[in-house]
Amino acid sequence: MAKKKPQTKSNSIAKNKKARFDYFIEDTLEAGLSLEGWEVKSLRAGKIQLGESYVMFKDNQAWLFGALITPLMTASTHSFHDPLRTRQLLLHRREINRLRGLVEVEGSTVVPLELYWKEGKVKLAIGLAKGKKQHDKRATMKERDWNRDKQRILKNAH
Repeated sequence: MAKKKPQTKSNSIAKNKKARFDYFIEDTLEAGLSLEGWEVKSLRAGKIQLGESYVMFKDNQAWLFGALITPLMTASTHSFHDPLRTRQLLLHRREINRLRGLVEVEGSTVVPLELYWKEGKVKLAIGLAKGKKQHDKRATMKERDWNRDKQRILKNAH
């Protein structure tokens, strides 16, 4: 009998690939996320889009705007499920104050990078970011293409 390899299940739910392309990520933090029950079920099914989402500070709290969590068809029909509702980020006061100060003074922004499971809870990796100019994006694409071609060359050489 052949032995089966143990399945390693990724804890990642969704990644915001657009954020790393559009911004220079200077610092990352882990934040909890305040969710409703139907949202957790949708996350388990992978029904989330982080591409157009961003983090804002309002009333001394951090909020996630624009994250689309699509309700499942089996979700309750007697209550309204807003897929684009703002969700509160769970951060320590000193982390909120530090991020808010950097955003207001330096002109940085805070973007969500990845949503993942950690010990049964949903966590959001957020990054303090500065926007890239068009020539920076072209350099990123050129570097990515070169790395891909380099891997092909090395693969064919062996």
